[in-house]
Amino acid sequence: MPTIIIAGYRFRFYSSDRVEPPHMHIIKGEKVSKVWLSPVAVEYNYG
Repeated sequence: MPTIIIAGYRFRFYSSDRVEPPHMHIIKGEKVSKVWLSPVAVEYNYG
């Protein structure tokens, strides 16, 4: 899975998520979120 790391945040794009609209997963420690890219919106945010 492609991962970009910026200031400890991991931005991941899973190839197996093909059935969903474009989005990314953002992870830092135990904190996770999922963000839709078009239009930009937060799907969930834990932490």
